[in-house]
Amino acid sequence: MLVDSHCHLNLLDLTPFDGSVHSVMEESRKAGISHMLCVSVDLETFPDIRALAQEYAEISVSVGIHPNASKDVKITVEQLLELAATPKVVAIGETGLDYFRSEGDLAWQRERLRIHIAAAKECGKPLIIHTRQAKRDTVRILKEEGADEVGGVLHCFTEDWETAKEGLDLGFYISFSGIITFRNAGVLRKVATQIPSNRLLIETDSPYLAPVPHRGTPNRPAYVRYVAQCMADLRKISLADLEDLTTENFFSLFSEAALPA
Repeated sequence: MLVDSHCHLNLLDLTPFDGSVHSVMEESRKAGISHMLCVSVDLETFPDIRALAQEYAEISVSVGIHPNASKDVKITVEQLLELAATPKVVAIGETGLDYFRSEGDLAWQRERLRIHIAAAKECGKPLIIHTRQAKRDTVRILKEEGADEVGGVLHCFTEDWETAKEGLDLGFYISFSGIITFRNAGVLRKVATQIPSNRLLIETDSPYLAPVPHRGTPNRPAYVRYVAQCMADLRKISLADLEDLTTENFFSLFSEAALPA
């Protein structure tokens, strides 16, 4: 069985599913997906993903604010801790730094990341880290704030081996999305082969970044199977072994998630 370690179910276009999340879940089950982590990007929609987790046993959730959320959106450690105490919340994030989509003085992004790290350390839940064109500052802040106390995952990883190694040294897992199936992702595929087996995760980041052969269309959790097959081929192991190790890794990192039956 497979786990989609990072998706955004509440952002999916449900038109192809007759407007029903239940149909998404049925498709995922048929594709062999045993569990998925629906990741928070803002507090306004947190009740929506919390409701999904309450309805479906195979869904866990996180709580956090995406780095690209408006700088006017304020967050406190206390707010995060209150929501993190909700049943089935297994992580803090996604948080991090994104210098690609945001411009100007981004001190507010860095402060927001520090707040998420502080909350994660307080409640003992791992972090979900987003970084884009900000790898040096991301790693620096993780080190400065003692993020290694809780660890977490560098999600949708697109950086170099040096950055991956620094994340690994901090106790983080590295997660790869459908990007590894893209024709121009040769360097990233090489990095994917270097990650220790016990620190490897796969994800869809759906509805974004659909893998080949569905690139350019809305992504969905069932498509994590294409990421898994590509990763298995790269690492020269069977798909079954890749499924086993990434599933075990997920439940090792997100230990509060319900174990598969």
